[in-house]
Amino acid sequence: MSVPTIVVHRDADVLAKAVAARIITRLVDAQSATGSASLVLTGGTVGTATLAAIAATPARDAVDWPRLDIWWGDERFLPSGDPERNETGARRALLDQVDVDPERVHVMLGPDSGLTAEEAADAYATEVRKAARPEDHGPAPSFDVMLLGMGPDAHVASLFPGMPALYDTRPVVAVHGSPKPPPTRISLTLPVIQASREVWVIAAGEEKSGAVRLALSESGPVQVPAAGARGRGRTLFLLDRAAAGKIPPGLGRIASP
Repeated sequence: MSVPTIVVHRDADVLAKAVAARIITRLVDAQSATGSASLVLTGGTVGTATLAAIAATPARDAVDWPRLDIWWGDERFLPSGDPERNETGARRALLDQVDVDPERVHVMLGPDSGLTAEEAADAYATEVRKAARPEDHGPAPSFDVMLLGMGPDAHVASLFPGMPALYDTRPVVAVHGSPKPPPTRISLTLPVIQASREVWVIAAGEEKSGAVRLALSESGPVQVPAAGARGRGRTLFLLDRAAAGKIPPGLGRIASP
């Protein structure tokens, strides 16, 4: 796994715009090299603001949207169209405004599908496995970019401290009893996160600063899930100044644009 690089921006607004620019550049590079690209989305305030920033810039037209696979790191197990679903926010902020191929937008199903959370997780795991190629050397694709938000408790996706999902080696799991509502969710697991080419952890706000410090320390991922959020080739912690406020000197490599 890669050693994190820390990039600090002035505030949450600048952070969202800077991450948007990075995403566009990375997707264009991946498509130039292989003809397609894959992006795993996150929810949350900054994650959704980042998607809106992509939609707002003319540079978005540099991305070949029909040749992009869109995935989610986690989803709240709620009906399609529910405003609390990560998918709903992503469609409103970006996906409904660009020419994505519906067949390449990989949605985690909700209860309106008639499936239980476990069945929906298994269905998503099947999609993930089908997308894996021989060169990925595993049951999941090496996603080009996986975006992850992080909570004040250092959770990423719907992997919360001390919960059974952190021990699970399946690609996708159902999460019950989430400490953050709603209680039932679907999430990718740490092995899939760590198989990604690049993992970008995005965090803003002083309330995240303690979690950021722990995630960049020697903490284990069972108690600090974000400590396990590492990409195979590259890991970025993309932060605003408030979230970076408790990072000790010498942890990772810090670049402040």
